[in-house]
Amino acid sequence: MNGLAPHLRLGVNIDHVATVRNARGGTHPDPVRAALLARAAGADGITAHLREDRRHITDTDILRLTAEINLPLNLEMAATGEMLGIALKHRPHAVCLVPEKRAERTTEGGLDAAGQHATLKPFIAKLSDAGIRVSLFIAADPRQLEAASALQAPVVELHTGGYCDALLAADRAAELERIQKAAAQAASLGLECHAGHGLSFETVGPIAAIPSVRELNIGHFLVGEAIFTGLAGAIKRMRAEIDKARAKFAVAPSDGAK
Repeated sequence: MNGLAPHLRLGVNIDHVATVRNARGGTHPDPVRAALLARAAGADGITAHLREDRRHITDTDILRLTAEINLPLNLEMAATGEMLGIALKHRPHAVCLVPEKRAERTTEGGLDAAGQHATLKPFIAKLSDAGIRVSLFIAADPRQLEAASALQAPVVELHTGGYCDALLAADRAAELERIQKAAAQAASLGLECHAGHGLSFETVGPIAAIPSVRELNIGHFLVGEAIFTGLAGAIKRMRAEIDKARAKFAVAPSDGAK
């Protein structure tokens, strides 16, 4: 008898709750309150990106998130000395290393793990030695996956922006195939595979159906939908879309299964 693919974790990124707060100043809306609501609505973890310019999430947010939520915290950050110190101080469950440009509106592409090997190797080692799970946010590219393996990062997060932004069906299909192949390669290299960036109700299903993807991180779309349906409603629907797509995939039992 076949079994279902493993549970697909949903990480909710709360950055843009902080963006709305910071647009006017003050304390409302509170990203920590959003994190607690996300937990109640079915999130498996919380993601927050602490940028160099603190445009949304702040140091105080990270302090409160580590103290007040009982879900795994995934801290997105650039590989800088300042951020390493913050991660080692707060010891989040996970750190996802991302490329960062001050002028960009959002993360524009994947980390060049292959080109930054010498810089990333000791950085990853320090985080790992502190018991922090390290993830590299990379393009669905064989060279970057090989580099992640060589760097001994246990997790990769595949950038799904090109897939989500594709306007033509043929282009979206091609991007999806790239992600599927990359997820399979990650599994063959012994890497845990996550995915994220730009995922919506429309686009999440095919990504959620990839059996070796173990976690999705979604934020901007959910915060945008919250304007119309409330944050809990948006997260619950996303959770349902993910579970529906996951349930369609059955995996064969191991050789020793009865």
